[in-house]
Amino acid sequence: MTTLTREEIVRGLAENRETPNGAVRNAHAEALAGAAETSGDRALFREALDNLINAYLYSAESPKILVPFARLLQEYDKDPGAFSEWEAHALFWQFKWVATAISDSPGIPLESATGWLDEMERRYRIAGYSERPVREAEMWLADAIGEDERAERAFRRWLAADRDNMSDCRACELNGQGQYAVLHGNDAESLELWRPVLDGDLTCAEEPHRLLATSLLPLLRLGRADEARSHHLRGYRMARGNESLLPSVGKHIEFCTLTGNEPRGLEILAEHAAHVAPLANLDDRLAFHGGILVLLRRLKELGHGQTPAVPYDGSPRTVAELYEVLYAGCLDIARQFDARNGTTRVSDRFLARVGREPLVGELPLGVRSATLPLTAAPASVPASVPVSVGSGPVSAPDGFPELVERARRARHLSHPATDALWAEVAVRVDAQPEVDPLVRADLADQRALAAARSGSGEAPQLLNAVRDDYRALGVAERAALAELRLAGVAAQSEAAPAEVRTRLRAALRAAEALDAAEPLRARRIALAELSAIRIESYLRSVETADADDHHDHHAVLAAELTEFVSAHEGVLADLVAEAEEMLGRVTLAQGEPERAVPLLAASASRAVAAGRPWQAVDPLVLRAGVLLSLDRPEEAEAAARSALEHAAEVTDAEVQGVVRLTLADILLRRGDAGAETAEHALVSSHWFDRAGLTADGGAQARLLLARAYAGNGRNAEAAEVLQSSLADLLEHGDQQAVFVREFLGDLLRRLNEPRPAAEQYLLAAEIAKGWEDPRPQAGLAQSAADALSDAGLPVEAVAAYERALELHRLTGDAPVAEVRVLRSLAWLGLREEVTAVTVAGARKRMAEAAEVLEAALATDPGVPELRSELAQTWHQLAQVLDRYVSANEQSDEDDNEHEVEALAEGGSEPATRLDGAEVDALRLEEIDLWDRAARGYAELGPDHLRDRFQCLNNAAWTEQERGDAQAGAARVSALIDEVRALPGDDVPDWVLPSAERLLAQLNEGK
Repeated sequence: MTTLTREEIVRGLAENRETPNGAVRNAHAEALAGAAETSGDRALFREALDNLINAYLYSAESPKILVPFARLLQEYDKDPGAFSEWEAHALFWQFKWVATAISDSPGIPLESATGWLDEMERRYRIAGYSERPVREAEMWLADAIGEDERAERAFRRWLAADRDNMSDCRACELNGQGQYAVLHGNDAESLELWRPVLDGDLTCAEEPHRLLATSLLPLLRLGRADEARSHHLRGYRMARGNESLLPSVGKHIEFCTLTGNEPRGLEILAEHAAHVAPLANLDDRLAFHGGILVLLRRLKELGHGQTPAVPYDGSPRTVAELYEVLYAGCLDIARQFDARNGTTRVSDRFLARVGREPLVGELPLGVRSATLPLTAAPASVPASVPVSVGSGPVSAPDGFPELVERARRARHLSHPATDALWAEVAVRVDAQPEVDPLVRADLADQRALAAARSGSGEAPQLLNAVRDDYRALGVAERAALAELRLAGVAAQSEAAPAEVRTRLRAALRAAEALDAAEPLRARRIALAELSAIRIESYLRSVETADADDHHDHHAVLAAELTEFVSAHEGVLADLVAEAEEMLGRVTLAQGEPERAVPLLAASASRAVAAGRPWQAVDPLVLRAGVLLSLDRPEEAEAAARSALEHAAEVTDAEVQGVVRLTLADILLRRGDAGAETAEHALVSSHWFDRAGLTADGGAQARLLLARAYAGNGRNAEAAEVLQSSLADLLEHGDQQAVFVREFLGDLLRRLNEPRPAAEQYLLAAEIAKGWEDPRPQAGLAQSAADALSDAGLPVEAVAAYERALELHRLTGDAPVAEVRVLRSLAWLGLREEVTAVTVAGARKRMAEAAEVLEAALATDPGVPELRSELAQTWHQLAQVLDRYVSANEQSDEDDNEHEVEALAEGGSEPATRLDGAEVDALRLEEIDLWDRAARGYAELGPDHLRDRFQCLNNAAWTEQERGDAQAGAARVSALIDEVRALPGDDVPDWVLPSAERLLAQLNEGK
């Protein structure tokens, strides 16, 4: 075995503290503790034990803290004086972790658990600490063993005890208090207790991570589904992949299951497949696997027992198989607790959890999830269809004849519920003792229509049979309609134009041949005429596909539709509305959007007047889009809202998605309706998923949802939604791909995730590389460089900045962007060390920036932004010089021993030594630069007063450092006089108090 040196152990401990939580960190911490003990250095051994305890705590192996803690406690008892104040505090703090670990370990006898609790109380009392943490630990142990009165007493004593520096943070305490309230059925009280944590006012290493998960079911039970959705999106992002938060991951899986989002639950399970194996922490295992079991049980109930789940113990498992093995393991753990505790409380709570039923039928989450495979069992058809036709409800009645009559009435109106009603008829027809042949003909008509819609090859045969059946039954108007559908199917199947025209003539003759007394005769004739207009236009385009006469086609079609509207206006309003919608679309194709707007409006109005509001949806949606393109957003919003209102009875999922997507897009552009935008985008994505259009309309809806969330400051939710649909969005062209990646990069930077942000910017820049305009790539390279710099990757950041600089110079029209890159490069050069060489490099970059701005101002001297950037450049150059002086002074203060150590470790001297004259020259230059910057800001007016004040502040203190406080005070006094002379509205409240306070401080230092 290789013996580690003290230096290697110290370095290893430092590295271990930065290692991600988990088994790898734990194993390394164990090895370091062993090496430290072997070294004989007791202080180092104590440090290694402390590190091991912390590693165990934030992993799935937290019960293992007992052994190193006992060793550390032995060390303390041997020589308390060897422990520093901080080490002693840490030891007593860890007592709380041990109390929890013991309570959560069924293998430790109850007597031992109680003994550890008593020992904790004794030591805290002797050390002078509050009993507050002791009472909390006692409460949870008493609750676990079913001693509710004792738990309540401990809870009250916990709250009554004083807080001191051994108390848990307020966030963690509120977590426990709220959980205790939940156990007693007080969901509302728990959420009120948790509010400061959930709102972000109180945080710690694992809060609000845990509470966002714990709050999910209380919120659902109280009907606050929107908040629950938000907490899931935010909370899962925080908990994902964190080994110590596996119980929280289990709660997110459970939440998905109880809200109709089983596919999302499966995805989360798959992301944590490696942790499904038995965990060392049995309490965490029970909590994590319990949430998984809720999902698996629900999937089995839905017929997905044979669906692949995740492997367990190295073997692939189906849902049913994984359920069995996890259930057996969890039940065994629960019974171990029961045996230790002398109560069935743990197993009772486990069984109640696994048996929970959904709390919400289906709660859209906004994130993209795969769909579950279809099960073998056929879906049942609902017994009633809650829609309305005309003035009354059309829910399917109990009587079969009434059901048929309702279905026929819905069919006549082209009501969206038609298919559902006929489906109900089909389900119930075989149970009837005697069925009218006309009913069977109607059902055959429905089957034929469905085949025609789907483009099935058997549609012509089915329609021919339907036509013949209706003729035999004497229902000539339905036979005429079947004849017309045959013509449509022929065109749809790309039959020869001559054949299609023959069928159209046959359909028209059949309609005209109807008895004059037939109420539907005029309607059948008009429908045949309108269909002929539509199909004939298609045939003309086929016959002249190579000719450049599309404009003529549109003109002919527009004339035919106009004639149809004129001929039938006043009657057959729904067909006229359909013709007007077609005419509006043709007008748009002719490039005349202004003419299309009233046509689409008229179409919608006629449909509503005809008692068919659902028919108004398409023209209203189209009209909203046209109005938006014409920069008439208020009218566009009104049209979209009207479309949403009239879509109430629409059953087509795609239409519902489109309506809401249109309105969400309009509201997003308006900019002041973020919450409503998000609501419509969320529901739109849900409808597109239902329609099987997740990768198309669903992706666009999620993009709008992410943008709405981001606009409301809900960046974590926006990032979750956007990342879930990223693959889909990238398939919609390079322009969108670049936008989406840049947007995601911006979100990740706001979430303080600079490395992945930089990756998105760089990927976007790679897409834009081949574009003719280099400006997008330049901006993306600059954003990537900023993120890389934030991530502490200076070498990579410099490379990205250099590329951005090259591209900005290539455009020749981005001086502001160019100088910002130059200034960033200047500061990056000083990140590692501040020496004469690095300062010279920074000077050069700042000088380049000033030259760029001066050249731009020579061309266009009136641009305020250029003047502001020039003042900022002088300001920052002064800061560079100030840093150089400060680094030199710090270097002078270091003793020789520290300098020798730095050099021995391969470092370099922090700064080149400057003599007094050089320092004074630099300070004079700083003052001059700050004065120049202040004058520049002054010329720009009151909006730049804060920047100007900062420059004067810096110059004044630098003057004082040179021994001339009077000069600095004079600068500030002049500013005070100037500000007092300004109109009151131009003076921010902070200016005079700040300036007067600065003047007083300067005068005190004279």
